[in-house]
Parts: sequence; structure tokens; C-alpha cells
Amino acid sequence: MSSWGDFLRLRALSRARHRVTAAAVVGAALTASAVTTAVAPDARAATTMRITKVVVNGGKDIVLATAAKRVTVTATISEDSALEQVWLDLENRTGDRLNFHASRQATCSAAGTVKTCTTTLTLDPRSDMVHNSLAGPANWTAYAQAKARDGDFDSDYFPSVAVRRLVAVSGDAGPEPVRKGAALTVTGRLTAANWNTHSWTALAGRPVQLQFCKSPCTSYSTVRTVTSPSTGALRATVTASADGYWRWYHPAPVWATAASSPADHVDVR
Repeated sequence: MSSWGDFLRLRALSRARHRVTAAAVVGAALTASAVTTAVAPDARAATTMRITKVVVNGGKDIVLATAAKRVTVTATISEDSALEQVWLDLENRTGDRLNFHASRQATCSAAGTVKTCTTTLTLDPRSDMVHNSLAGPANWTAYAQAKARDGDFDSDYFPSVAVRRLVAVSGDAGPEPVRKGAALTVTGRLTAANWNTHSWTALAGRPVQLQFCKSPCTSYSTVRTVTSPSTGALRATVTASADGYWRWYHPAPVWATAASSPADHVDVR
């Protein structure tokens, strides 16, 4: 891109992509050459503006359950003139295929040569644009475009945080109280937000740790690891030896969050 007109054409194309349905999005995206030449070297040389940083969701992973979530995107821009337009995008792209795209104009601070521009974008698992295959850190990027009153402009891609599915695990230990040396059974259920069905569903085939913390509780240790079945139901039987707290712990895979069940205190007599 060697002019602001090219910048606006790229902006229009980006916004048009956002309006199409998920079916139309598959296979429809900017070509690799259009992405890599968004700001050509000669264009950068002609402008003093620099977008130095873009931060998505405060630098923390975006965790989605089954409802829509608003996410803040903030850009830091070095420019000695007032900013006229700044657009901030969040994308998931596999090669030339655009899987997800959200875009909105930012509001910027007015003073100084270092500007801070912020907008909010919405990720909604109830839409066709957010589905289970997008979960994790792969292919998520932020994109920023800016133009100043004196004609300076800049645009670039930046790393984004991961987008992960929320996981929940329940737990219950019994009988309570229990005789020392007797059998104690701990049950629970492992579920995850399913973006395809817009509901909470059982999470199967996952290693889940049964953990115990002796009273007074300072730290948990893993007693046993079980694999969740198709129903997500968890069950383990141990020998009661001391007062303390029992819980299930699910280590985080790359596409989801870690989760712990509420601690259940058992009195051993």
C-alpha cells in the first residue's frame, strides 16, 4: 500500500468480510500478497506514524463459556498529529482462509505524541463465527490501521492472546463424617462450554486428578488420576486417613482452561 486510498480500500474489504455469513467466509479472505504488502517499505518511509503495540484483553487469554463476551483491544501509536481514524481488528486465519473477524473503530486519547486507542469487540459462541475448532492460541492475531490529520498512516498485524473454552468440574466426597480406615468415595462431573451446540456438555477422555489437602490445609497433593468417560462422570474410592479437603483438578489443555471443583471437607473420626 502506497497511499491512504489503498488503506481505505483495504479497510473497506476488511469491513465487508465482517458482514458476510460464516458459510461465505470459508475460502474468502485477503490473498497472502495483500496481507504482506499492507504497508509497503516506501509507504512506511513516507510517514512518521508508528503503531508500536496492540494488546488484546489486557494480555490475558479470552475465556468463553456459552454467552457473548466483550473484549477490549488497545493500541499504542506514536504520532505528532491528531488521529482521524483508528480501526482495531481481531482475526483467526488459517493461511488465506478467514475463520473469524471482528472490527471496530477505536477511541483515542487526544494529548501528546504517544496516543492510546481503545475499542471493544464481541465474541459470541452463539454465532456461526465462533466454534470449537477455533479454541486455543493458534492463528489468532490482532490488526491495527490508523490515519492522522497530517496524512500519516500505518497498519500492521500483532500477536493476540489465545481464545479458550471454559471448563467446569463438580465434586462431592462421602460419607461425611467417615470412620478412619473406612472407604471414602469422591464423585464429580467434568463439563466444558461447547461452542458448537451452545451448551455445556460432558468432556470425555481427559485426565482428572483427585487431590487432597490435610487440615489445616496448606497445599494439595494428587492422590489419583482418572480418565473422564463419555458422560464426564468422575469416581474414585480411597481410604479415609485424616481430616481434610478433597477436590478434583483438571489440568488445562491447549484449547481450554484448567478447573478445580469446590473443596469438600471431610471429618475423619
